[in-house]
Amino acid sequence: MAKIVMCETLELYNILNQCRRVPRLAEINYLCLIDANEVKDYYRSHIITAKNAKMDSEGTFLLPEFVEVESMEHVVVYDNNTSSLQEQGRATSCAQVFAKASLNPVKILRGGFQRFSAQYPFLRTEKILNTIMELESLKIYPVEILAGLLYMGDEKQSMDFTLIKDLKIGAIVSISESDTLEFMKEIHTLLITPVADSVRSDLYSSFERICNFVSSHINMGSRVLIVSKQGRSRASAVAIAFLIHYLKYTLKEAWTHMLKCKPIMRPNTGFLQQLSNWELHTLGTTTTDFPDYI
Repeated sequence: MAKIVMCETLELYNILNQCRRVPRLAEINYLCLIDANEVKDYYRSHIITAKNAKMDSEGTFLLPEFVEVESMEHVVVYDNNTSSLQEQGRATSCAQVFAKASLNPVKILRGGFQRFSAQYPFLRTEKILNTIMELESLKIYPVEILAGLLYMGDEKQSMDFTLIKDLKIGAIVSISESDTLEFMKEIHTLLITPVADSVRSDLYSSFERICNFVSSHINMGSRVLIVSKQGRSRASAVAIAFLIHYLKYTLKEAWTHMLKCKPIMRPNTGFLQQLSNWELHTLGTTTTDFPDYI
């Protein structure tokens, strides 16, 4: 039987917004998201791609048909507002059934639909079924690094006005060499640091200026989006540098945190050495063992 654990809203948000060539939600064995609310509540509104849990005549939850629960990378269950594993609500009862079939931990969304939909109203829907083509064309949002404060994405996302409005982004940091964001200056506070994604590029000398910029906006309650061309190497290096600066994380702690938010993030080896130097500069010590990160 798999473990049952709590899942924070930020974690589910990031699970929903992973992308390789297409959104990972289009992968058949990626996410099994189960709405354990009553049918009438599910039809009124639910989290995007969620399936309503079925029950037998005795009120016992059933596994969904045509879903191989045991092969799912993520299994997440929610009801309206369950907030702990000690609560004996619909989410807990449903999760116990799925835990018997799953190989991976079954997660219960803390605060349920009520909390998630309040934080991410743009990710709720009335749509019951999605075709593969619809899933492949879903809008993917930047991953959330610090809840309600810091996000990381690609250049294309930073030019999506709907996305920027949904996330209430107040400032954007661009590490791309492209000048495509220049037109955003009259709309948002923008810091452009053009650096190539090369092991020879100097990103280190910009860390302090970028971290101070992000800190000042976050301290004012403004949400910040960090972007690079693909949102994988340069943006993640800057986000890691900020976690070291702002939260005094070690490089290892910041790296681990970022992997949870975006598993495919990967600063190039040149940036990794610069992050090690930044850790030494910021914390006065370095804990980096490069084989752990390459």
